[in-house]
Amino acid sequence: MKFIYQTWWKALAVLLIFSTLITGLLLPVPRLAILHETIRNLYFHVPMWMGMLSVFVISVVFSVMYLNTGKEEYDLASVECVNTGLLFYALGLVSGMLWAKYTWGEFWSGDPKQNSAAIAFLLYCAYLVLRNSIDEEQKRGKISAIYNIFAFPIMVVLIFVLPRMTDSLHPGNGGNPAFGKYDLDNGMRIAFYPAMAGWSLLAIWIATIRYRIRLIEYKRNSID
Repeated sequence: MKFIYQTWWKALAVLLIFSTLITGLLLPVPRLAILHETIRNLYFHVPMWMGMLSVFVISVVFSVMYLNTGKEEYDLASVECVNTGLLFYALGLVSGMLWAKYTWGEFWSGDPKQNSAAIAFLLYCAYLVLRNSIDEEQKRGKISAIYNIFAFPIMVVLIFVLPRMTDSLHPGNGGNPAFGKYDLDNGMRIAFYPAMAGWSLLAIWIATIRYRIRLIEYKRNSID
């Protein structure tokens, strides 16, 4: 847990985010039909999902650690990772809806990946509802940890597997080629890969801040 108190990776996150804002908005992009300049949203929409996935994976790790040790700190870390992941999840959904409006003609077209993403979002919202419905501390921690461990692979299937098995407008799904196969040129990679790393580190940073606040509140309540 000492990693959360180090500053080098936080400075790196800020540097990568700012570099993405500069390179992503200024560097030229491929002139593609329908997409045009909206392809720049790739620098934000996809990295936001990567940030979401990063903290969700960490939350599962802490859930396993809590089940093995019973330490409340691990349960707090897990739930705050989920809270942060849902924030980035919502940002990814909103940025995707805006992108869909300018490329597909409407915010929500009933695309299989959109529908699956919405279901997975509700799945994690149910996790928070479940936690808040249980008063006993250890029981809440164990049940929510088990739920979280099973929720993650279900979310992965809903977002990354099922859409590939049906017709979808998203690149890389339903027979459509992925971005990297036809239009993610070297210029875009200069902005895209740092964005993936930067938004992931930012998500972890926010999760650590939320965890430290939650831990302080927990210790204060324990003393009282």
